[in-house]
Amino acid sequence: MFAPRRSLFRRSPHCHFSCTRALIAIALVGAGSIASGAGFTASEKILPATTRGWISIVDPAGFRESFRATSYGELLNDPILEPFVTSFGNQLREGSRNRLGKLGLTLEDLEKIPGGEITLALVEPAPGAAATLVLVDTTGHADETKALVKQIAERLEERGATKLAADDAAPDVVVFALPLDEEGPEPIRRAVAFAHLPECLIVGDHAGVVAETVAYLAEGREDCLASVPAFEAIRERCSAEVPDDADPIRWFIDPIKYAFASRETYPPREARNGPDYLDILASQGFDAIQALGGFVHFDDGIYEFRHHTLVYAPPLEGREPESEERYDLAARMLRFPNAETVEPPHWVPRDASSWVAVRWDMQNAFASADTLVDEMVGEKGVFEDVIASLKEDPDGPQIDVEEDLIKALGGGVVIVTHANVPVDVDSERLLIAIEADDPERVAATVAKSMSTDPDMQEVEFEGNVIWELIDRSTEIPMLEIETPGLAPPVVDRDRDDRDRRGSRNRQRLREREERLLPHSSVTVAEGFLMIASHRDFLEHVLKAAKEGDGLAGTDDYQRITQEIHRVMPNPMALRSFGRVEETIRTAYETIKQGSMPKSKSMVGQAINLLLDDGNDDTVREQKIDGSTLPDFEEIRKYLGTVGAGMTSVDDGWYITGLSLPRHAEEPAAAESEKEEATDEPAAAEASDEPAVADRTPQEAVEQP
Repeated sequence: MFAPRRSLFRRSPHCHFSCTRALIAIALVGAGSIASGAGFTASEKILPATTRGWISIVDPAGFRESFRATSYGELLNDPILEPFVTSFGNQLREGSRNRLGKLGLTLEDLEKIPGGEITLALVEPAPGAAATLVLVDTTGHADETKALVKQIAERLEERGATKLAADDAAPDVVVFALPLDEEGPEPIRRAVAFAHLPECLIVGDHAGVVAETVAYLAEGREDCLASVPAFEAIRERCSAEVPDDADPIRWFIDPIKYAFASRETYPPREARNGPDYLDILASQGFDAIQALGGFVHFDDGIYEFRHHTLVYAPPLEGREPESEERYDLAARMLRFPNAETVEPPHWVPRDASSWVAVRWDMQNAFASADTLVDEMVGEKGVFEDVIASLKEDPDGPQIDVEEDLIKALGGGVVIVTHANVPVDVDSERLLIAIEADDPERVAATVAKSMSTDPDMQEVEFEGNVIWELIDRSTEIPMLEIETPGLAPPVVDRDRDDRDRRGSRNRQRLREREERLLPHSSVTVAEGFLMIASHRDFLEHVLKAAKEGDGLAGTDDYQRITQEIHRVMPNPMALRSFGRVEETIRTAYETIKQGSMPKSKSMVGQAINLLLDDGNDDTVREQKIDGSTLPDFEEIRKYLGTVGAGMTSVDDGWYITGLSLPRHAEEPAAAESEKEEATDEPAAAEASDEPAVADRTPQEAVEQP
């Protein structure tokens, strides 16, 4: 479609902190830089094949211009957001000192020196080891870079670091040995190495990796990142979609190897409770996902931003791409057939915050789930015991899950969210719906299962039976009576033990379920098995089904759909749509209220999972000061819509996502009927205000 101006993966980086945070940090850095000629060979040819994470901006000046032309750029430069941007910038700097600071760097430093590309990388120099590397093209910034090198040395010395004697084999590399790091579970000895060469600065926490980078800076190496098949597959797949004038953020990560190396080298300060999900994923075949990568760019004339991503997961050797045995163990459930049409069912409400639909081989997923469930619970045979007890336990529902439920389901899963107003920690609503090929059989199975559960109550709503959770904390004690002197009854002890184990394991699995949907309600309606986080939202969905005026008929959904089909005309396995203002509003308001750690929204729980201290018995302290955020109504004019599509390909899954600006003629879904009836809604009035786009994200932090 487009002729790419440059190689998509022309350089390389990634730090040991999370991909998301690295992306934010490098975006802010790049946004304030000025591009010039390249100061070194393309970094994918410099960095080794053992590079596990990489993120880059090739042309920071071009990125700056494209970003500030978007509504997001205007938002960051609006004076109403200035107090929060300044406050958050200070917090971000403090956070960067905790990470980049270990290299003697700060985010402010990296704003001053790039004359071209800036890159971050995580390299695995030896199995299970990780090395962080920062590589900056300093063309045209010799004086600033020289001053920074002096500052790095001074900061390290202030921390008690000792400068080591120069190594004749690498005379350009300066190494400082840091004091023993005793913050983690075990004391660790670390070092910082850097090399300042003409038009280039390299900083890392592994002297050997820094020295190697210096050696290959001019001409590259054969066993480089660019030679990795996964890297090349991502480059080839995504580069065809790069617009001619794009200045993208480009990235690559080998997720399992990245996580293992990072965890071993940069262990968390406190051990986390519960199962080790990384070990579980690796042992269950999910390491078949060899890499993820692609690019993100802003403002190509139509879209606010657009991303192209390939999840590279080719079938195992000797397996067919379409086979159910494409992968091993639980990873076999990663089977998402393409469909000619993926659209919202008629019952998805027109005021939904977001909608996702995916085609999924449910039969295969169920057949592949046993080993995964066993490992997550931590006991072999749990899945088999639970399924057997559901069928055979006299105190259970006595249903055959596979025959009575799974085989009656179809191949589509729909997820819908909605946010109640006014916003609090429990405002977000979630509904998961699974297609039912045989709705009557599914309804009968659900009724049989729920009717034996004392914590569920049956409610009728406009002709539909809803099963609602009323008390999940109640446990039914098991009464055991011993009769001394009497012969014990003849029992099938193997079956009795299995029933007991099954009952116990059902309770364990249920406790895990409660954390996600603590107020869940279930029904079978409109050809779907529907599981909602709250009954009020389930009733809202059922009303929308009768009214017949759903999401698919709204203007903003139609616009996104048109563009998704334009950039991705092939059959898809997944589609999504979201109204940015509605999807972020709950998180925004809870941050403003200082109650994000208590949030029960999906965004809130994701943030809390990333930031928690590993203690399930405590609520973390909010780390973002949201007290200076403006009223949400003041920023709505900047928030448009987003959408994505995914197609299953022979070597994985290709995903394209995009964002459209808010149309002035169209008010938000949550606005009043009065506004909807007027010719000049609030959004239209707001669109006439002058855009403030003279500053980059980082300049907005620095300048009033």
